[in-house]
Amino acid sequence: MIQSVNDFKQPFFIGIAGTGMSAIAQYLQGTGKQVSGSDRFFKDGEYNEIKEKLEDGGIRCFVQNGEGITKETDLVVVSTAVEDTVMEVQKAKQLNIPVIKRSELLSIIAGSKKTIAVGGTSGKSTTSAMLFDILEYAGLQPSIISGAGLVSIIKEGKIGNAKVGAGEWLVIEADESDGSIVQYKPEIGLLLNVDKDHKEISVLMEVFEIFKKNSRKFVVNQSHELAKQLSQDKQYDFSLDGESGAGYIAGNFRQEGLGISFHINKAVFNLNVVGRHNMENAVAAVAVANQLGVDLAVAAAALKNYEGIYRRHQVLGNKQGVWVIDDYAHNPVKCAAAIEACQPIASKVIAWFQPHGYGPTKFLRNDFVQEIAKVLRQQDEIWMSEIFYAGGTAVKDISANDLVNDLKALNRSAFFVENRDDLLPALRSHFTGDCVLILMGARDPSLEQFAKKIWDSL
Repeated sequence: MIQSVNDFKQPFFIGIAGTGMSAIAQYLQGTGKQVSGSDRFFKDGEYNEIKEKLEDGGIRCFVQNGEGITKETDLVVVSTAVEDTVMEVQKAKQLNIPVIKRSELLSIIAGSKKTIAVGGTSGKSTTSAMLFDILEYAGLQPSIISGAGLVSIIKEGKIGNAKVGAGEWLVIEADESDGSIVQYKPEIGLLLNVDKDHKEISVLMEVFEIFKKNSRKFVVNQSHELAKQLSQDKQYDFSLDGESGAGYIAGNFRQEGLGISFHINKAVFNLNVVGRHNMENAVAAVAVANQLGVDLAVAAAALKNYEGIYRRHQVLGNKQGVWVIDDYAHNPVKCAAAIEACQPIASKVIAWFQPHGYGPTKFLRNDFVQEIAKVLRQQDEIWMSEIFYAGGTAVKDISANDLVNDLKALNRSAFFVENRDDLLPALRSHFTGDCVLILMGARDPSLEQFAKKIWDSL
């Protein structure tokens, strides 16, 4: 039975190309383990960028046919998407190799370090990255296991979602969508917000209550009505409301073009990101860092150099007055925040969104419509293409066009282009000499290439 990081030496990851899996694989390789793995996207003789970067880091990669699992393999790790019927899982069981889920392994890793677990339905990746940058700048040599690639680490030729530091602190994302957040027992638990996403609010509150009980210190967002109900001590908390009584208050927000400025407890912060939501992410990171002894001025200096994370308002550039931005936004609140953050950049925002999963889209249909309708200005537009289908037995009883028609009924400028390959020709007559095209979506591994194709063809 695997109870400690010392109980195995040669782990094998099934589905290693996934963001969450590759992060843990790289982290363990960085701690001296001999890591290997397979993925259905790995094909003989076919180039795969993630495979190349994993192999450059010393991780052996295989096609998903079982050959990578041997008698020397002493642990097999699977994601929630990998079922027991998968041939590699069956082989592991035949060889009596322990099989555990990714979330269980992350919990074991978290137990081996002083861990800061970042939770909430929005902003986890960005806040984790900001906190990591602050701690690293302050000389604490932290480690990170993230759900997205940090641009600063990507520039080192890595995937960017993991790094092993010599210090005692580890920053991780604590995921509520699969319930794994309840497995962690962090030194510090950080709760950013509670919004309807994968689960109903009542279920989320129960999950986050357990997260609080498992955390030695708990830091929450006093600006958020639901999150603040779980406060442990206001002096630890952060807020955008000066009357909240929180220990860390952010205010005086300004956005000019692609940069923002604000104050946290009188300290001045300037970041090369957009949106009020990023001020909220920053004050969360600063609140935790300050409680570890990092001065606010040091945090401000660190965040001045913050380079962002992969597909979080990633600016591809400007052609003929059209800014193109690629974003991971995929739930109602995130989509609305992403659109709103673009509005100070140009006089018109054209947002395109590809929902993922028929079940989640149906569950969140009304929320998507309400949140997006709320932020669209008269001149702004929302475009959607058909729901991304990753396979399986989903009931296809909803279309992205249903959301578009709901938005039209609210007198919003909404358009449906079933096949996203037809998007750019349809958009051309809608561009002005001063507009933003923001492309939003998640879970579809081809979205980055799609955004680059749009940019190249603009």
